[in-house]
Amino acid sequence: MKILITGANGMLAKEVKEKFATGNEIITTDVAELDITDEKAVFDFINNLKPDYIINCAAFTAVDKAEDCYDLADKINGDGPTNLAKAAKSAGAKLVHVSTDYVFGGDLDISKDYKEDDKKEPVTVYGKTKLHGEQGIEENMEEYYIFRTAWLYGVGGNNFVKTMTKLGTTRDEINVVSDQHGSPTYTKDLTEIIYQAIEKKIPYGVYHATNQGYTTWYEFTKEILKEQGIECKVNPVTTQEYIEMMKITQAKRPFNSQLSKDKLLEQGIEVPEWKDGLKRYLKEQNCQ
Repeated sequence: MKILITGANGMLAKEVKEKFATGNEIITTDVAELDITDEKAVFDFINNLKPDYIINCAAFTAVDKAEDCYDLADKINGDGPTNLAKAAKSAGAKLVHVSTDYVFGGDLDISKDYKEDDKKEPVTVYGKTKLHGEQGIEENMEEYYIFRTAWLYGVGGNNFVKTMTKLGTTRDEINVVSDQHGSPTYTKDLTEIIYQAIEKKIPYGVYHATNQGYTTWYEFTKEILKEQGIECKVNPVTTQEYIEMMKITQAKRPFNSQLSKDKLLEQGIEVPEWKDGLKRYLKEQNCQ
């Protein structure tokens, strides 16, 4: 297969390239090579290339910065995927797009998790622009996969695990938010889910793709330090307490980022548990 991967410099794109490299022709682009916000450039590039699959890893992911950069975020997260969808359909390609839990309101009772068809109520610019991208795909083609993920970390980029590891080794105690719930997700595991979906030719549509199991940032941090034998006191704090302590202004964070994987599991896709993903990440990170 001929596969085009956008957003080539991101940690997810690097994992995707490595996973799909064997037996496939891989073409990667960054913004300098293909600006996905330029509709004509996208149309011309893709219709000339004629890939079998386009895997879109390009995104504006700076959640707080997006609040002050609506137009730019919307061009990248909204117009970009829409342009890719139009061009993909014209060229006969399938599109794989990575979205987010932020398309939901994030205030669902934590005894529940979000299903793919639950009501979309984004409260941040990031969430609204990512929803725009989903809608642009759905309105312009049929042969697509949208994978919503959350709490993503991986090798080759700054992430929560690295940050907590550094803090844990340089401080006696740290304060971590304990009232936000979700699934830490290893980029290698998300990539494997995408690979399985394409290999198994599961039905097109929207799927939730995070590691299995739910936790909080507080419990996640304790696991990160425990796995590495780092002794540091971890104090649970509420989101509001954290904001007041740090004297920061933030886009609203979802209290519930729990995404149901039932639809994915029904298709026979294997989804590792988040603690297992963390262990493998730490082992790989230490080998770098």
